[in-house]
Amino acid sequence: MSDLNLPLTDTMQRPLRDLRISVTDRCNFRCTYCMPAEVFGEHYRFLRRADILTFEEITRLSRLLIDLGVVKLRLTGGEPLVRREIETLVALLAQIDGAEDLALTTNGVYLPDKAQALREAGLKRVTVSLDTLDDAVFRQMNGDRAGVDEVLRGIDAAERAGLLPIKINTVVQRGVNDHTLVDLARYGRERGWIVRFIEYMDVGNLNGWSRDQVVTADAIVAQIDAAMPLEPIASHYRGEVARRYRYRDAGADEPNAEIGLITSVTQPFCGACNRLRLSADGKLYTCLFASKGTDLREPLRAGATDDDLKAIIGGVWRARADRYSEIRFKVADRRDSKVEMFHIGG
Repeated sequence: MSDLNLPLTDTMQRPLRDLRISVTDRCNFRCTYCMPAEVFGEHYRFLRRADILTFEEITRLSRLLIDLGVVKLRLTGGEPLVRREIETLVALLAQIDGAEDLALTTNGVYLPDKAQALREAGLKRVTVSLDTLDDAVFRQMNGDRAGVDEVLRGIDAAERAGLLPIKINTVVQRGVNDHTLVDLARYGRERGWIVRFIEYMDVGNLNGWSRDQVVTADAIVAQIDAAMPLEPIASHYRGEVARRYRYRDAGADEPNAEIGLITSVTQPFCGACNRLRLSADGKLYTCLFASKGTDLREPLRAGATDDDLKAIIGGVWRARADRYSEIRFKVADRRDSKVEMFHIGG
C-alpha cells in the first residue's frame, strides 16, 4: 500500500476521522450568531455557481479522504437543503466504500419535502438546529425567518423517513434562550431526541461574541439536573465532541434518554479533535476557527491526479497544529480574521 493511503496523524498525533462537507454558503435563516441579517442582506454576494464544487468533485475528494482515514461524512452549509438535488450527492457519497456514517446538519425547514428522498438516497441520520421551543425567542435568533412549528414538522418528516436517531443542536446565549433549556430538554426526552447544548462560541468575525454571553456547560447541566437528574456517561469513541449525560431514571425502553454538551469555550477538546472541513468552494480547513484554508479546487480542475491530491491533503493534515480553543484566553490578540461558520458548516 502506498504511504499516501496510510491513516494520517497530525503534529499532535490526532488521526483524521471526520469530514464535514459544506455544500453551499447560502441559508434561508439569518441567525444572529452565524449570519446576522444586517450583514447578509439582499445585496450580499454569495459564491457564484461556478465557484462551488460540483457533486462529482465533492465525491472524488471524499473518496480520497476516506482512503486517508476518514470514516464519517457530514453534509453542512450554510443550509445544505438549499442546494438543488442534494439527494443526488447523498447517493454518490453513499456508494463510497469505507464511509461508516453519512449524516446531515440542517435547520429542518425543508425536511418535509426532502427527508424521504434523502433516506432513499442513503442518508443515515440528521442533526437539526433548534435553539428553543419558544417561538418568539426562536424568531429573534433566526432573523424571523421561520417559526418553531416549521422545524418540528421537518423533524417529524425525518422521523417518518427513518433518519434516526434525531439529534438537536442548541446554541445557548445568556439572556437570550438560556431560560428555555429545561423545556427543550424535557420535550426532547419525550420525543426520543438527543439534545446537544452548545456553548456560544467566537466563530468567525461577525457575531459580536463576548465571554459574558457564554452559559457554561456546567451551568447548563446544573439547570437541567435540578429538574431531571442526570449522570455522566462514557463517550461513544475517542474524539467525540459532546460530553454525554443520561437521565438517571431512564429505562431500558429509552435508548436516547440523554443530552450532550459541546464545551469548546470552558472545556476545550482540541486534544482529540479529528475533524477536517471542506468548504463549498473547495478549500480545506483544519479548524473551526481557522483563518485560511488550502485550495483543492484549483488543482482538482487543473488535472491533478488522485495521488497529487492525496499528497496535498496529507501535507495539510500532517502539518496541523491547531488548538485554538485551548489558547483563546491565553493569546494577546484574538482579533485575527477567522473563517465564518456559514462557510464551513460549524
